[in-house]
Amino acid sequence: MSQVVPASTPGRAVTARKRPAIIIPVLSFLATFGLVLVAVVDPYSGTYAAAAVPPSQWQTPVEDVQSVDVAGEYTVDFDRDTYKITDPPKVVVPSIPAAGNPDPGSAKAIAKAMLTARGWGENQYNCLVALWNKESGWNVNAHNASSGAHGIPQALPGNKMASVGADWATSAKTQITWGLGYIQGRYQTPCGAYTHSQAKNWY
Repeated sequence: MSQVVPASTPGRAVTARKRPAIIIPVLSFLATFGLVLVAVVDPYSGTYAAAAVPPSQWQTPVEDVQSVDVAGEYTVDFDRDTYKITDPPKVVVPSIPAAGNPDPGSAKAIAKAMLTARGWGENQYNCLVALWNKESGWNVNAHNASSGAHGIPQALPGNKMASVGADWATSAKTQITWGLGYIQGRYQTPCGAYTHSQAKNWY
């Protein structure tokens, strides 16, 4: 709005000059430009606050955690954001002396050939020898009168071995075939069976 002031000369009026109207837009522009500049120079400034939160606060509640057993070898615990792998307890096999080379044609020689055919190595043979030394002394006629267990693997009852052959009562090959099948089905390996036998006194 123009302001009229008295003139020095009677009958004349002087109009005051207008203030430049561009000042306010310029100030607004500079303020906006400053905000944009901060975002360009440090676009992650808003992220730092989140990163400062302790990792413990990133976890979901315990009830949200799930566990998956992978092939019986290790356990994976996971939730929505994190995971960890937990190794299972190690199975400690007692110290086992080397069984050595068996006599050709003996029950131990038959057993070793069968172990090799199943893909089991020398250590498994050592475990098997130690296990059946304890059970029967590798005697096909070993018989436990009180329990009815019979033969090299001490099958209980002995006639279970008839599923492999009718000569189960006297044949080392039949008894060993049945015994290895039993061990594999229940303990996976001879060392697994031997470890259980040492802990429980039976297998």
